[in-house]
Amino acid sequence: MNVYEYAMKAEKDGELYYRELATKTDDAGLKSIWTMLAEEEVKHYHIFEKMNQNRAIPTVPSVDLFKHTKNIFEKMQKSNHVPCFTEDHINLYKNALRSEESSYKFYTEKALMLEEGEQRNAFLRIAEEEHAHYVLLENIVEYVSAPETWVESAEFNHLSEKFVQKSALI
Repeated sequence: MNVYEYAMKAEKDGELYYRELATKTDDAGLKSIWTMLAEEEVKHYHIFEKMNQNRAIPTVPSVDLFKHTKNIFEKMQKSNHVPCFTEDHINLYKNALRSEESSYKFYTEKALMLEEGEQRNAFLRIAEEEHAHYVLLENIVEYVSAPETWVESAEFNHLSEKFVQKSALI
């Protein structure tokens, strides 16, 4: 299995995991977030697929996950319903967090092994997006652990600005 096939498998596994998480929650906001993350993994899969085929890397518009998820979190907080999450749910979300961290490290490492160019930039961009997913998941874990006292992190707020300003490299 080459690096692209490995990355494709990781992205496919991530997509399936997020779709499974979406089916395991009754919370509409979290269901929406898990679905968005699954779609992000599909996007990454297609990029690695093209790279594996030595084809041009598609230009994919950058999605401001933070803008969408911030709105979802705000709605969840404003509702009078305080959700109750089991320890099993929290552990599933922590597994996703670890997976995003692992992907970030892997893609960054692989990018640094490549010469400057389109493929290196694609790996770096996807690594950056995996880091953004990590920050989002950190906030989800904090939220589900204590929904009544959750306050989004400062990094969460600034990442939205960062991703809106960047043009899609991939």
